[in-house]
This record gives sequence, C-alpha cells and structure tokens, in this order.
Amino acid sequence: MKFWIGVTNNDWFNFLSIRTPDEVNFWQPGGTPFKALQPGEPFLFKLHSPLNYIVGGGFFVRHSILPISLVWNAFGEKNGAEDFESFRARIIRLRRQIKRDEIDPLIGCNILTNPFFFKKDEWIPTPKDWSPNIVQGKTYDTDKSIGSALWDDVQNRLKRIGKLVATGADKVAEEVALYGTEYLTHARLGQGAFRVLVTDTYNRRCSITKERTLPVLDAVHIKPFAESGPHRIDNGLLLRTDLHKLFDLGYMTITTDLHVEVSRRIKEEFENGREYYALQGSLLHVPSDPIYRPSREYIEWHNQVKYKT
Repeated sequence: MKFWIGVTNNDWFNFLSIRTPDEVNFWQPGGTPFKALQPGEPFLFKLHSPLNYIVGGGFFVRHSILPISLVWNAFGEKNGAEDFESFRARIIRLRRQIKRDEIDPLIGCNILTNPFFFKKDEWIPTPKDWSPNIVQGKTYDTDKSIGSALWDDVQNRLKRIGKLVATGADKVAEEVALYGTEYLTHARLGQGAFRVLVTDTYNRRCSITKERTLPVLDAVHIKPFAESGPHRIDNGLLLRTDLHKLFDLGYMTITTDLHVEVSRRIKEEFENGREYYALQGSLLHVPSDPIYRPSREYIEWHNQVKYKT
C-alpha cells in the first residue's frame, strides 16, 4: 500500500486538531495537480521544521482545483481557518504571484476523509530517509521496510487513540480492499467531499441546462441528507441554483429513464414557469461512468415523496 507524507501548515493542524472534523481539505495555495495517491490511500501530516514529526493524517478522496469561494462554501472551517477572510488572506500570503484583479483565485484541494490527530506525546519522528529539502511531501510504500515500519507506528497510535478512531481507519481500509476502484461510490464521504465530487463528476455543468457558470451551480442530494440520503455521487445532481430550489421543493424531478419532469403546480400556484416548462422531457446530462449516475432508488424516492403531481 502506498501512502503520502505531506508537509503541513502548523496553524492548519492546530486549528483542526482541536475540532476533529469528519473530513478536511488539505489545500495548496497553487493549482499544481496531485497524483501521488489513489482514492482511499492514507495521507499523513508532517509539521514544518523544526517540528519534524508526523502528527496525524486522513484518507485520500480526491484532488481538485477550485475557486476559493466554492472551497469555502464546501468545507468552511474544515479548511483550517475560522472564517473566509482569514482563509483568503492566508492563501494570498502564500501565493508567489496573484493578479490584483483575481477576485476568486484557484487553489489545489486534497480532500481527506476520516482524519485523525495525534496528541503531542504520540507524534512520530520523521523516517530516517526524510530530507530537510522536501517542501511538499513524499510517497512511501508498505512493501518497503521504512514504509512498513512507519505504517505500523501509525496503526499502533490509532489503536491507542481509542476504539472509535481505530474503527474508522479500519473501515476505510476495508472499503478500499473490498471495492477497489469503486471506492468513491461506497466511501463514507462528508458534505464537502460530496459537493466537490458531484461538481467534478458532472464536469462542472448543470445536469439539466449544461450551464457552466460555477458560482450558480449547486451539488444537490436527490434524497436529502436530512431524510437519510447518503453523501454519495449516485445520490447527487449538479443543478443551477433556481433549479435546485425547485427540485428540493418538489416542483421538478427526474424520471428513472433520466428525463426531466416539471410539475403543473408551478403554473397553478405562480401563474408562470414558461422557462421551466421548456425543460419538460429533456434528457439529463449524466456522468459517462454508469456507477456514478443517479440511482433508481433515490430517483423513485424523490418521485414518490417530494414531487408535486
């Protein structure tokens, strides 16, 4: 198994270790792609020198390059900052170059689920082959002696942290082994990961209109989370904001053959809706991979429970 040790901003770690969220965004101020891990593989946190220790980690979900407004809306404090102004100021401070008129700069996001944070007396010294010249991080492999010994240390710390955290890590490992490349369809994702994965899976286009203006696109649950709907890609759609509201209120739905259905109640209640009725019967824009397409189960739930006939 491969895993990554990423050099962590100390303030980011301290902020999140107090809050222990269900997911975190390990962001990078630039937009450099991250290709070191596959979904489900471990991503460990190493503090800046002179604190040369591994202090926690999480399990990799996805890397995405996104505007900071969307990143904040998706993750909020899980970005490691108390408010958007602090978040943006930290990014600008770390960026080597930023255009003065760049209102919403792009940053790299490494989305991690099931994060864990070690107390100071559990910190692990960096491996003997760790170079002080490493700026971003380094890949290790449990097939190699150094990687195997380090991962054993991590697992021992997880067990000592307590049953709940250790079980969470074991669950992720079990899911990766069981589902392999289909990990993201079964993983226990958080709200932020759900929003980013749906946005990227739908190629940043509204699934009904193909609108590409990102600030007006929302990742939508077909069966709401509040109604026991999971944060899964096949329970998601990417919709323009007005269509999102209509969908949530039941004035619009989708059929099991992936067509749009618009309720007559819009005209009856609002004496309007010409633009929306023009969408009636149109074919939904869906992901090319069938495993990510809207689930029949969630569509039927929305048809039966939410849709206003």
